[in-house]
Amino acid sequence: MNVLDTFRKVGPVIWPLLFFSVLSLSVILERLWFWLRIWNQEKEIVTRILEAARENWGIAAEIARQATDQPIGRFLYAPLSKPKTNPELFRLTLESTAETELAQMRRGEKILELVIAVAPLLGLFGTVWGLIRALEAIRIGDLGTEATAGVTTGIGESLYSTAIGLAIAIFTLVFYRFFQALLVEQVKIFRKAGNDLEILYLQSQSDFHPGKSELEVSPNIVRDSAKDNFIPPPPRPRGKNKLSPSPENPQSNISDSEN
Repeated sequence: MNVLDTFRKVGPVIWPLLFFSVLSLSVILERLWFWLRIWNQEKEIVTRILEAARENWGIAAEIARQATDQPIGRFLYAPLSKPKTNPELFRLTLESTAETELAQMRRGEKILELVIAVAPLLGLFGTVWGLIRALEAIRIGDLGTEATAGVTTGIGESLYSTAIGLAIAIFTLVFYRFFQALLVEQVKIFRKAGNDLEILYLQSQSDFHPGKSELEVSPNIVRDSAKDNFIPPPPRPRGKNKLSPSPENPQSNISDSEN
């Protein structure tokens, strides 16, 4: 049995089934290529960025910038690219970027869900349509004769559409669940990488950018603060000078000196 005979037996329903099968296959191939590129480079990117962040935030930001073609690279580069940040803003940036990247990873899911839902229904519709045509061909006078042999053949051929629709839906469902499992694993990787980067940031005592401590970033503020907190010492008591006149006898000290 060749492909053309199968198309003829299924009837007009074969064309929408063929369209959904091609649509599903194209999405599956695109997603397979996408996930293959991620798994080959993701772990290496995370390791390099975290190791660099322990020594120098600038190098870590540069490594993440070079890896922005990957979702994990864009995820880690988002907080590192901020010129000035604080722990709360750092966390919010990680969370918002993770939501965006994970949403991109779900691309194509709606198409696969559509194929899984519609393909069996199309196959069932083709079967019902074939049964209607086969039963309409039956005549009362032909019952029990060889003329009814063609009717049973038509009923058997009408089931081809259901079989094809189920095959397309099952094939699509397998890869749909597989991609769902990969997405769950990505959520774990994103959470762990984000937590590790945030811990390193909180442990860092220097400014977010490399090579700049708080004293280097704002020396004027530190000096001004020291100046504001400076309390001058009390004035030293001045001793009596022998040549200074006494308040009781202004000339006494001078006379004693002369004598």
